Formats: sequence, C-alpha cells, structure tokens
Amino acid sequence: MPIAKVHRIPAAAPDDMAGIEAAIAAGRIDPGGIVAIFGKTEGNGLVNDFTRGFANAALTHLLERFVSRERAAQVCLVMSGGTEGAMAPHWLVFERTAGTASGSPALALGQAHTAPLRPEQVGRLAQVDAVAAGVRDAMRDAGLDDPAEVHFVQVKCPLLTAARIAEAEARGATVAARNTLKSMGLSRGASALGVGVALGEIARDTLADAAIGNDLGLWSGRASCSAGIELLGHEIVVLGMSAAWSGPLAIDHAVMADAVDIEPVRAALLRLGLGGASQLSRPEQRRLVALLSKAEASSDGTLRGKRHTMLDDCDISPTRHARAFVAGALAGLVGHAEIFVSGGAEHQGPDGGGPVAVIVDRGV
Repeated sequence: MPIAKVHRIPAAAPDDMAGIEAAIAAGRIDPGGIVAIFGKTEGNGLVNDFTRGFANAALTHLLERFVSRERAAQVCLVMSGGTEGAMAPHWLVFERTAGTASGSPALALGQAHTAPLRPEQVGRLAQVDAVAAGVRDAMRDAGLDDPAEVHFVQVKCPLLTAARIAEAEARGATVAARNTLKSMGLSRGASALGVGVALGEIARDTLADAAIGNDLGLWSGRASCSAGIELLGHEIVVLGMSAAWSGPLAIDHAVMADAVDIEPVRAALLRLGLGGASQLSRPEQRRLVALLSKAEASSDGTLRGKRHTMLDDCDISPTRHARAFVAGALAGLVGHAEIFVSGGAEHQGPDGGGPVAVIVDRGV
C-alpha cells in the first residue's frame, strides 16, 4: 500500500540544497521515491524571475547525483517565485513509498507532465484541454478515481516571451497576448479552467477562448496554477485522500472568499484535528506539514467595501502585494510564515479569493 511523505525544508537561497541533502544523507528522504518538489523562491514572481530556473537547475543537479537523468526528469519541479513580506522561502518535497502503515484513508499523490505547447496555444482552449488531460493522468497515477477525492491540484504552466511570440508570428500564427506579463495570467487562467474541467467543476462545452481571463464567475476551488519562463509544457501534481493509501498524512481544502477570509481555512484545520478559536499552538504547528494557498487582488479595487491600492501601484505588481497580504493573514492563523502562497489566482477561487490546502500529520 503506498504511503505519501511530505518534507518541508527551509531554503537559504534558490540554490540551497543543504537541507534536502541532509535529509537524504540521514535517510529521511529516499531520492528514488521523490515525486515532486515545490519551491517558494525569493524572486519577483514575474516574467523575468530567474530564481525559478536557478532553483530548477540546482534541484535537477542534486537529483541526478542520486538517480538517473531519466528518473530525475520525471520529478515535477514546481517553483513559485515571490516571498514578499515575511513569507519564508522553503521547499516541499513530496515522496511516495511502499509499505504498511496505520491510517487510511490517507494523503495520495500523483503527477503528470504534458507535451510542450506552441505559443499560440497559451491562454486558449488548447491549453485548457491539455491541462484537463494532464490532471486525469495525474489522478490515475495517484489511483484517485473519483474527482471528489481530489483536494488540490498544483500546475506549473508556461508563459510567452518576446522570442516565443516572434517565433509564432513568423509562422503566421497569432498569440492570445503580445504583453508577456498578461500572458502569465492567461496561462494560469487556462490551466485553472483545465483543472475545473477535469474535476467536473466546469462544463467544457460552456467555455470559449474569450472567457479565459475575463469571466471571473468561472473558477475551480481546487486549482493552484503558477506560470514560469522555465518550461513549455505543464508539470501537474494532484493531491487527494484515498482509502488505497495509508500513513499519517491527511489533506483537506478550503476556498477563501477574499484575502482576509481565514475562517474556511480554520474550519479545514479543525476537520483535520488542529486548532480552534486561537492561533495554532507550538505542538500543532509542528503537525501542520504544509499550507498552500492562492492570492489575488480583487478586480474591483476594494476589500470588504474598503479601497485598496494594489491595482494602482505602478512600482509593485498586484500579485506581489497579494502574496504578502494573504501570507500575513494565514500566518496569523497558523503561527508561522513558512507558507506556500502563489500569486495570480485567475479562475482559481472567486475574484479576490482563492483555494487553500492544508496537509497535517495525524500522528497515527
């Protein structure tokens, strides 16, 4: 029976492999069982955030020291740039092992890679369909047959650069956006809609290219999508609960209606046996293995009727403001800021809000 393990390891820099290396040396992590590594890196999270590629290269080099190049290439590397405010850079290493353990149902995980997209497919229905197929593949990899068993889907998706746009236009193709920053949002949005289609949250026949990035009433409550320059296809990781898996880890999810809506997250923690009316205690903090969230500045420029300036600041991207704000709100709930908050929540939760997942060690 498979057992999922998740290791949260601090990072001193985008190429800091010391913590992962130490865990491997101590036998806490079997490199052959690594399925995915998520990273919060301290870049700007925008088109030119090369901390993500830097981290990918360092992680790939590390993995290739312990497993074959082919096996290392199978690991999903999901780097999310931007640790604004007090958000702590860190790694989340997801491992799958075999054995016997108490505790079932338990956390289940699966992954998939999609083929590279052509630039003209980014932010359009072709991307929705590619991600939907990839999510289904990842569900099969995890042994999750019922979409209701899925609690979170993390997607790393591509974006457009000037060179990629030029290549498409040289072939006579047109792209969804010539603004490379806008292409990030369209790619995240199309990916999120693909997750929603795969999980039955959104009907595929209701979608059109024009809805992507525009119809904010269409959203998935379990999608987390992050765009980056470092890939052309998608890296997809599905997290769920399955009776076919065992072990101490469990996952639940919530949807924040806006950037200060922490009560659904508190409720998810309570369902997993943590917390109450106050901040998590130190022992409870140690049992909270991972907290993953999306963040987005609301499009109407207000938060609960009060004006915010995240959309008007020409010096700092609104995604950077939103990451810091939501990380602070969640840190106040759980008592630390080693939280995986990804900015840009197009079609990921309601406008201004976003999905959240919590992974807890039940101690079984």
